[in-house]
Amino acid sequence: MSIPVEQSLSVHVRALELRMQRSEILAANLANEGTPAFQARDIDFSREMQRLGSGMSGLPDAAPELMYRVPAQASLDGNTVELNVEQAEFSRNAMDFQTSLTFLTMKFRGLKQAIEGQ
Repeated sequence: MSIPVEQSLSVHVRALELRMQRSEILAANLANEGTPAFQARDIDFSREMQRLGSGMSGLPDAAPELMYRVPAQASLDGNTVELNVEQAEFSRNAMDFQTSLTFLTMKFRGLKQAIEGQ
């Protein structure tokens, strides 16, 4: 009997990849906090996971749909980056990434024990 390793881990791998992409987007927002007319962007993580899981994207490696963030108060120069919002989202995403990584590590540990017959 074979263990569908790829199938059992694929959702977790996709989640980590999407979290990494989101980190890059949020980091770009933070880096452009002082850039006039820069429009902050983000992705809807849960919607992207559903899209990847349902196969709607056509390709499993399709880029996530970027959305513009609507600021509570836009700056006079047209920049929509709100430092406190971006920092909070970046921190939350980093914690979620670590949680996903820990879960994936536990899955690997369980598979290793199954292979070794423990």
